[in-house]
Amino acid sequence: MSLTPRERTALIDRYAAGPRQLREALARVPGPALVWQPAPGKWSVHEVIVHCADAEINSAMRIRYLLAAEQPTILGYDQDAWARTLDYAAQPLEPALAALEAARAHTVPLLRRLLEPAWQRAGTHTEMGPYTAEKWLQVYAEHLEVHARQIDRNLAAWNASVH
Repeated sequence: MSLTPRERTALIDRYAAGPRQLREALARVPGPALVWQPAPGKWSVHEVIVHCADAEINSAMRIRYLLAAEQPTILGYDQDAWARTLDYAAQPLEPALAALEAARAHTVPLLRRLLEPAWQRAGTHTEMGPYTAEKWLQVYAEHLEVHARQIDRNLAAWNASVH
């Protein structure tokens, strides 16, 4: 079922607010807690931010493929493999934040200009199957919100571990 224009606008607003929410969550994290992992195989706050950068760069391209290509294939990826292989722990934090902010800042005006037919443009996601521009918006409107909450959970666990 299609979203209403009002529902889409609300999701675009959430999408636009994501980087601020992520920065606010990050600002609550003291230096030593940035690299602390809540459990083996679980990401540190630093790794979460680097993941967000890669995910946002990918998502910015995904919406463009959906809008500009005929029946594109949207590739899924193993985010844990990326974190290991690309050594997220060693990646610099500030460029990652700048990249995710730039990807969103570049994409928000595009989303705000889309006309009704564009929201139904579709491709096939290799993991999710049929994938429309609306589905993309639903996924990514909450993506940084989810990771801001993850940062808060990591901080709470770190606080509990040191006190």
